Amino acid sequence: QVQLVESGGGLVQAGGSLRLSCAASGRTFSSYAMAWFRQAPGKEREFVAAITGSGGYANYVDSVKGRFTISRDNAKNTVYLQMNSLKPEDTAVYYCTGTTGWGRSVSLYQVWGQGTQVTVSS
Repeated sequence: QVQLVESGGGLVQAGGSLRLSCAASGRTFSSYAMAWFRQAPGKEREFVAAITGSGGYANYVDSVKGRFTISRDNAKNTVYLQMNSLKPEDTAVYYCTGTTGWGRSVSLYQVWGQGTQVTVSS
């Protein structure tokens, strides 16, 4: 079973950048497609981006396309989310997660990190 620990969140002004990292334990990291979800206060957890186990394909929600980039380093058991041109509406707790399947539904993902807060001020 993979365990996940996120880092890199914080407070940033609109237009700024942050890079989230998610370190995974376990020897089967490359077997998991990895994703980032986010949850703003009073809202449901929503899909942000996902990447296949090999890192060869990524998928994004429309609202972050062209601004966010998901990547992974299987040698380091780490997945990243580079966030540029941040907007106040990006403010949320960001969660790293993994699945042996593929898709955007929360229910597909078996392993979750504890989350990291991202706050974008206007």
